Amino acid sequence: MTALRLCYQTIEFGRIDIHLCGLRNKQEFSDPNGIAENLGICSASWPIFGVQWPSGIALAHFLSKYDVKNKRILEVGCGLALSSLLLNKLGHDITATDYHPEAHNFLKRNTKLNNDREIPFERVDWASSQDDLGLFDLIIGSDLLYEDDHIELLASFVASHALEKCEVILVDPGRGRKAKLIKKLELLGFDSSIYKVDSSNYLPDSYKGYILKFFR
Repeated sequence: MTALRLCYQTIEFGRIDIHLCGLRNKQEFSDPNGIAENLGICSASWPIFGVQWPSGIALAHFLSKYDVKNKRILEVGCGLALSSLLLNKLGHDITATDYHPEAHNFLKRNTKLNNDREIPFERVDWASSQDDLGLFDLIIGSDLLYEDDHIELLASFVASHALEKCEVILVDPGRGRKAKLIKKLELLGFDSSIYKVDSSNYLPDSYKGYILKFFR
């Protein structure tokens, strides 16, 4: 991480501040031991996890006003894990996951930056059934569908980690795959609803994302 150029920002949720360390831009790259390369992560996609995207901010703001009390929560594809950091700050039971080998390092760094307790983390591959996560009351995520094959993988991963009664909240920026994901999760027993992200001064005017909610 020492070779990377970093940036710091503070994101406000009412009277709560979340301090975030991430990559300076989308051109940063450091994989000296080829760990990411061996996982199939190319240099072009390597920085994606370390940039705070608008969908992640939209998800965190939505959750800041949502009732998650007494729920076991899983963040999928957490990246910089803004929502996990916020929920952790609020004292909720949150577990974070990502495929990127550096995601956990940044999570630990940002947890310390916010003077909070350590957040449970597991590096997971959606295509693998080998993890120790267990089942959850609420599964969250943002901007997860970059490829067509992600639809089947994400839906199956969500279903396999959902309690019999479970809620799923995803924010999608509109990459053209949300309808197929909705259909797939409905086939797996979830009811769905979709809402446009309310325009706000914490998002760029060009952002046209959606909140996808699923219930089972």
